[in-house]
Amino acid sequence: MNTLTKRLLWMAVCCLPFVAGCKSGEKTVSGSTIDDAIYQNLPFEMPKVQQPAFPAYEVNIVDFGAKGDGLFLNTKAINDAIKDVNRHGGGKVIIPEGIWLTGPIELLSNVNLYTEQNSLVLFTGDFEAYPIIATSFEGLETRRCQSPISAMNAENIAITGYGVFDGAGDRWRPVKKDKMTDRQWKNLVNSGGKVDENGKVWYPNEGALKASVLMAGSGDKRTEITSEEWEDMKSWLRPVLLSIVKSKKILLEGVTFKNSPSWCLHPLSCESLILNDVKVFNPWYSQNGDALDVESCKNVLIANCFFDAGDDAICLKSGKGRRRGEPCENVIVRNNTVLHGHGGFVIGSEMSGGVKNVYVSECSFIGTDVGLRFKSARGRGGVVENIYINNINMIDIPNDALIADLYYAAKSAPGEPVPSVSEETPAFRNIYISDVFCRGAGRAAYLNGLPEMPIENISIKNMVVTGAKEGIVVNKVAKLNIENVEIDTPDQSMIQIENT
Repeated sequence: MNTLTKRLLWMAVCCLPFVAGCKSGEKTVSGSTIDDAIYQNLPFEMPKVQQPAFPAYEVNIVDFGAKGDGLFLNTKAINDAIKDVNRHGGGKVIIPEGIWLTGPIELLSNVNLYTEQNSLVLFTGDFEAYPIIATSFEGLETRRCQSPISAMNAENIAITGYGVFDGAGDRWRPVKKDKMTDRQWKNLVNSGGKVDENGKVWYPNEGALKASVLMAGSGDKRTEITSEEWEDMKSWLRPVLLSIVKSKKILLEGVTFKNSPSWCLHPLSCESLILNDVKVFNPWYSQNGDALDVESCKNVLIANCFFDAGDDAICLKSGKGRRRGEPCENVIVRNNTVLHGHGGFVIGSEMSGGVKNVYVSECSFIGTDVGLRFKSARGRGGVVENIYINNINMIDIPNDALIADLYYAAKSAPGEPVPSVSEETPAFRNIYISDVFCRGAGRAAYLNGLPEMPIENISIKNMVVTGAKEGIVVNKVAKLNIENVEIDTPDQSMIQIENT
């Protein structure tokens, strides 16, 4: 065989895997390990969550000019690869081993963004890479910087594999002094940035400090600030790391998200959403560092995940005001672990669209500020109902193992007038909690409804709390069932009940 023949044969053999990999073929399910057993014995009817499926077509971001050296900015290469797969009718975009520095990634329909082992996607800390856009945050329509990862009106999308997405949140977030040790605070201040006049909050730059001063006080004053002014203060408009809006058939599986500028994962107005074996890590001191906020979504599975957050961990919401009016409904939360977090599993506080048909089981909360947390307040409206929680284990909960408080971020004054019930009155009802075990808590449980709208029909069965500083406090609840509950506490009154 002559040299030319050998070369041609080598080229043909080497090209075969590439040709086979890029060929369009039968659609294949993305490979989620979620099976039908998760729907067994549900206390409400719920359709199976649709899983995305993708053609066999695949590309590697390296073929679009990406370089995994941690220095080259790969924004264009990654997004070009996504656009190519979308144009071909769908498939897989492969991010191989390496450090991939990038700006915002926009996920499109029928694309599975697949990360191989030892791949690290590092989002740039250059604020100029993130334009200010119209979006929604904390239930309000507002303006913030574009998210590092986003999808809008997409269908059949996934982020899967083994990689890590780092949102460079330290470049964005303010930090409170009382959340750090003296040494940590000193090192942070010496790193640059600006400290407020009281010496209590560090900001990443002068613009963020200026925005903080302008926004101080009540209400959202963003509309009073011009676009030109915001460009100088844009680091204040911290984005969520992952924003998926009005999309369907979504899978997040196997990957890790960390160090988000604000909330980490924020699906909004989505349908058929699966999170399986996902990990989220935010520093415990991270301001607004929620792990997962599922807002106004329908048909959701959250399973086998691990969260370590600076704010609420697993949180269900449905907006503020009456404009959207979309409930968060049909949600299964099973076999998840939470370390730090303001709450392990949370409903609220933006509740205007309501939350219903939720099943939470086999979850562990280790050192979260609160274990099970329900929160809302007058003016937010919405109905929270048909919530079923069982088989929960907790240890070292400094505050409440269980809290349902309709005076969130507000106080009730003695003798205050009781307002009439309206669409702005939040309603919590039909909540069933069983088989909860907690070792170490500030207080076993706190239930606090409104005089015009008590928490209605709440059942607590088979709950054991040991090492609690206080027992159970109940106020303004209608139809309360407490059965087979054991509280180990030095408190003289294990249970205090008023207006119930």
